[in-house]
Amino acid sequence: MLPIDTLIAFFGIAVLLALTPGPDNLFVLMQSAIWGRKAGMFVVLGLCTGLLGHTAAVAVGLAAVFAASPLAFTVLKLAGAAYLAYLAWQILRAPVGGSAGTRPEPMKPGALYRRGIVMNLTNPKVLLFFFAFLPQFTSPARGPVGVQTMQLGAVFMASTLLVFGAIAFFSGAFGELLQRSATAKRWLNRIAALVFVGLALRLATATR
Repeated sequence: MLPIDTLIAFFGIAVLLALTPGPDNLFVLMQSAIWGRKAGMFVVLGLCTGLLGHTAAVAVGLAAVFAASPLAFTVLKLAGAAYLAYLAWQILRAPVGGSAGTRPEPMKPGALYRRGIVMNLTNPKVLLFFFAFLPQFTSPARGPVGVQTMQLGAVFMASTLLVFGAIAFFSGAFGELLQRSATAKRWLNRIAALVFVGLALRLATATR
């Protein structure tokens, strides 16, 4: 088991990392602005579930196999980039109709949750980061390293839930203001699509 002071220090670092602008928090920001706070939280829960998958991969040694395979990295990053491009296309096709002050027809919670999972799991940079980062806080002298890794992953997920949840809340509130204008809705969709295309290009050109 990890000592409490190590967990507290790790939590602080994880919060700072979650606050750093990146694909996941930008994804939460845009989804919440378009669909609302509740929708944003389902996306956040999906992202946290994806982190659980990355943590488990590190704990059982699968991440080491992935890190040694340039082909696996390329396939996964291209899949993630294609998914982001697909989301951009969907947003551009979404109707802007409806009266001022109303949001688009909400997506089902399950679809939003799955969107967060896919977004996170198809980003190989997250897995490689966990593979390099989490072991720095473990020690065989404290017991099974796999158990320590899962502890750290749980703390990282808690920090992500806290930070990304706040992003979903505030961007959802800002999105409500934009829904008062059909023109603002249209521009919000265009900006979201542009952000997703940018994230797709960044992921597609990412190196190990």
